[in-house]
Amino acid sequence: MGLEAATKALLDAGITYDAIETAFVGYCYGDSTCGQRALYGLGMTGIPITNVNNNCSTGSTALYQANNAVKSGLAECALALGFERMAPGSLGTHFPDRTPPTQPFHDATVAAEDRLASGRNHGPGAPRMFANAAQEYFDGHGAEVTHLAQIASKNHRHSVNNPYSQFRDGWTTEQVLAAPKINKQLTKYMCSPTSDGAACCIVASEAFVHAHKLENQAIEIVAQALWTDTVATFESGSAMEVVGFGMSRDCADQVFAEAGFAKGEGRDQVGVVELHDCFAANELIMYDALGLCSPGEAHKMVDRGDITYGGKYVINPSGGLEAKGHPLGATGLGMHFYISMQLRDCEPSRAGPMQAPGLFDGPDVRGKYGLVHNIGIGGAVVCSLLRRPEFFKAQGQDGRDRLGYNHAHECRPVTMADVDKIKSSKSSPYILERARL
Repeated sequence: MGLEAATKALLDAGITYDAIETAFVGYCYGDSTCGQRALYGLGMTGIPITNVNNNCSTGSTALYQANNAVKSGLAECALALGFERMAPGSLGTHFPDRTPPTQPFHDATVAAEDRLASGRNHGPGAPRMFANAAQEYFDGHGAEVTHLAQIASKNHRHSVNNPYSQFRDGWTTEQVLAAPKINKQLTKYMCSPTSDGAACCIVASEAFVHAHKLENQAIEIVAQALWTDTVATFESGSAMEVVGFGMSRDCADQVFAEAGFAKGEGRDQVGVVELHDCFAANELIMYDALGLCSPGEAHKMVDRGDITYGGKYVINPSGGLEAKGHPLGATGLGMHFYISMQLRDCEPSRAGPMQAPGLFDGPDVRGKYGLVHNIGIGGAVVCSLLRRPEFFKAQGQDGRDRLGYNHAHECRPVTMADVDKIKSSKSSPYILERARL
């Protein structure tokens, strides 16, 4: 899966693996040096390959490291790859001989249940944490479980247009509510599934973009930040803080500040969002944390339809984690892929039927921003603000020509002939013969 995603990314960029100067590879459930094993099929060039594990924010953390390498001038072109092969069922530890690092989070959410209107909850650890966070939001602001069902249905409806999506059933609000209960607040269709998958992004300097004539498809990372937990996670007694409400707010504020906006501003310049909806509960509270609505009014966004086509934002046009799947190491990179495709050409649309309308209205060729939010319990959150660069040019060959189809909304497997086009001159037949495509 990693070889396939990296091959598509290199074909899209029109470069070979020889151009990559450093790589960061994310996964949660795998042995050491899985990153090398995935990339050695493209070449064995001696470059630094760093393996990354940051729970569900692993993919975006790999991208954050690649971005920093380019921003700092340490590399002109870096690659971020993420993949995951997950076991069936709810998340669990692979090391039963020791206490998991997330145990304090589980203990804190159980302690917070005594202060919630719903009382003691039940079910697997991860959905229980996020369900409790939603209940705290319900108690404080008047939202209801039906709002979670509307969010989940919206995501499943969006996923119908995504060929990479794990589920393309388009479940209605009523079907979501009628699905088997996982705990007091969440049904099965409000939860992301365990998933297998991979995604890859290439980060390059502006000089590299010009040298390779990529002005028609390069998307600028205007600002990006990574935050971890503060003492409020455990000292506030808040179920919302346990799942990263505060660190998401701080991370988003930093990103918009770096983009030049005053505190609390800039959200009206965003048109499309990929938001970490591991559970519909998290999507609801993160509208507030990210400043997409006034404090306490996330459920009013849902009621107004401001989370889908025709509303203020299109949130998770890909279907989100609930529908397209949540392969932990790949998720954040997949989010950046979908937003990048939203921000490329609108005529014809690169994102196909997933395209958010109105992103390019007005005289500014850069159009509106795309926002990415990717969080992992334990914990870390990455937020990215993406936009077309000022030097954007709409004409010329692009990834669709090099792949022979629009891979943003058409899913085809890669072949060894595709790998041959982008592999390094220093590739190993010994390794390549073991590739499973």
